[in-house]
Amino acid sequence: MGLGCCEFLRQLDAHRERVAHEFDELLGGPPKKTCSGPGCKQADDAPADWDAVIQAQPAAVAERMRQWREQPRVQQLSDKATGRLLRILRQTGLWLQDGSATEAGALRLIAWLELLLRRESYLALLVERPLVLKRLISLLGAARWPAHYLQQHPGVIDELASEALFGERFDAQAFRQELHERRAALASTSEDDEEALLNLLRRAHHAEVFRTLARDVEGRLTVEQVADDLSLLADTLLSITVHWCWEHFKGRHREAPQLAIIGYGKLGGKELGYGSDLDIVFAFNDTADNAPELYAAFVRKLMSWLTVKTGEGDLYEIDTQLRPNGNSGLLVTSFDAYAAYQQQRGSNTAWTWEHQAMTRARCVLGSDALHARFDAVREAVITAPRERAQLAHEILAMRERLREAHRASGALFDLKHGQGGMVDVEFAVQYLVLAHSAAHAGLRENKGNIGLLERAEQAGLLPPGVGHAAADAYRTLRQAQHRARLNEEPTRVPPQQLAQERRAVLALWNAVFTARENAPG
Repeated sequence: MGLGCCEFLRQLDAHRERVAHEFDELLGGPPKKTCSGPGCKQADDAPADWDAVIQAQPAAVAERMRQWREQPRVQQLSDKATGRLLRILRQTGLWLQDGSATEAGALRLIAWLELLLRRESYLALLVERPLVLKRLISLLGAARWPAHYLQQHPGVIDELASEALFGERFDAQAFRQELHERRAALASTSEDDEEALLNLLRRAHHAEVFRTLARDVEGRLTVEQVADDLSLLADTLLSITVHWCWEHFKGRHREAPQLAIIGYGKLGGKELGYGSDLDIVFAFNDTADNAPELYAAFVRKLMSWLTVKTGEGDLYEIDTQLRPNGNSGLLVTSFDAYAAYQQQRGSNTAWTWEHQAMTRARCVLGSDALHARFDAVREAVITAPRERAQLAHEILAMRERLREAHRASGALFDLKHGQGGMVDVEFAVQYLVLAHSAAHAGLRENKGNIGLLERAEQAGLLPPGVGHAAADAYRTLRQAQHRARLNEEPTRVPPQQLAQERRAVLALWNAVFTARENAPG
């Protein structure tokens, strides 16, 4: 059938769930099996097993199990499924006793299982593979967000069976090869239609995000490594999706589209997190007479492939507000028009805040020629002559508007938008790049805020120690934000909690903006 074990079970479970639902609707659900013969023990043993398992649990877990036990969905399980469920709960209790599992993990496991009781293959997997169960409880106990992700995409737990899971990183080439083989399997049975490919892309995406998530909560990856892997995954999926979508595009007139996808924001800076949307701009370089209409139609189709929700969910949320003229502009423009807009040629030109965004932009997808053209445009933009006082005034005005839009209530410190927060670092770096990259080539490369702060200090553009301290502070703020989002906690904290980091960021801000007239050129 061209399916792996996990995918076969997922599809089988979906059909069984549909049949079971119709059966329950028509006949009220399957009756529990009973047995009165002397050799029949399962039905009589089940209540005793439940009592024994519950009594062995900590108070909070035991109470949750008592509530759960009375639910019709649990009572209607077959004896075999009930036996498997009790084995899972009993083993969880043993791990709680020896300290290798947490109450939070056990409670979230119960909540996760509650949604999947009809899918007996999951119960069988957890009984037969104790390592998978133990890793699952550990992952669920580590943070809240993984629990919700697993509820949305339960099939990804098969990834926990891999012995190499925690020793690897995302491999773009292997990922492409695996998708190619899966698509070939679909093609061999003429099942590679658009819907099948959309689901294939989504399943592969969810599985890879889950692998990164598992390594992350186990402490195997730094925040920067998580961002690097998620950003590379997005780059790879965009490339594959463009290729497959083009093959299904009725207006296809050449082997490959002459389209550039330009990444901004977190995608451009390779700082993607879980659930981040993609800030992208589309530009084509094609001499066909109907190129504007053709690529407009293709990009609409591509956007649908990326964002439409299927039974497997979606791939990414897409933000195209940074395209020329924002929401009022065309979804896709010619590369010549894009370059003219960014380089201030003609009457319709980019604003300073758009040039700020260009400091973190990169060509995510396109031919070698398009990559080279974009790099040339970006360098021309960030090295263009500017009056520094006017540049600082415009950046400070934009920062104030952003601050007003995210003004915190009370005395809490917003990790991202608060005074001395991450956005202050980003705006300071953007000023340094736009004001000084013409004279300091080291600032032209898109190396991220931490790398650029170090280079700015080395170039003498910041007082000794200020850039390094701000880089460390930015790293710590990112880590704090990352942990808070993983645990679905607020990203506003008491100001004393990160006082040292705030001071380092404010020192950078003052060095860049308050004392810039005294700074070396």
